[in-house]
Amino acid sequence: MVTVVCDIVLPVGLYYLLRACGAGEITALLLSGSAPALHTLHSAIRHRRLDAIGVFTLALLAVSAVASLLTSDPRIALARNGLFTALAGIWLLVTLFTGRPFTYQALRTLLPGKTATLERLWASDASFRRVWRGLTVLWGVGLLCDALLRLLMAYTLPVDSVPALDGVLYAVSWIFLQVITQVVLVRTRTLVKIFGTLGPRRAFTATTRQDEASD
Repeated sequence: MVTVVCDIVLPVGLYYLLRACGAGEITALLLSGSAPALHTLHSAIRHRRLDAIGVFTLALLAVSAVASLLTSDPRIALARNGLFTALAGIWLLVTLFTGRPFTYQALRTLLPGKTATLERLWASDASFRRVWRGLTVLWGVGLLCDALLRLLMAYTLPVDSVPALDGVLYAVSWIFLQVITQVVLVRTRTLVKIFGTLGPRRAFTATTRQDEASD
């Protein structure tokens, strides 16, 4: 929840506040874009480490800011969200060629108490492995489609309309992919495999609570 507020809600609100106060498009975009950067730095200081995603986020924000200032083109700053999303989607697809695809790794992080069960299922159940590889493809392709829409908005729509639409697209994409994910997990009985006798509904609740606790 903190990540959503700092990386999505705050930048959008700050952009329109700055525009209402008379700031130019580039100034408002660059200042509002500082919110995710500050959040990344705060997390790095708090946990005393800066991971690869944090470095990439800061580098992308810095490059887009410099490019926008040099070219006086606010659309370069708008396009950074699409670029970040595209690279995230590519990274997810690349993990298909590693020992564990991204969605499975994320599941292990969300359910540390189920590590033994998950590893047993991964080693012995081919259908279980197919589910998580398929979901990784779903999220990777979904993020690439999301990125394409962001880039189209950045270069075709009025500048002042894009930040709000970016936020809306984030919510729509996340909800759409989450709904498909949960339907797949229930229909393939993957949740039952993980949580045993909990059943799909209670298993979904347990997964959601684990997700909220991780925030």
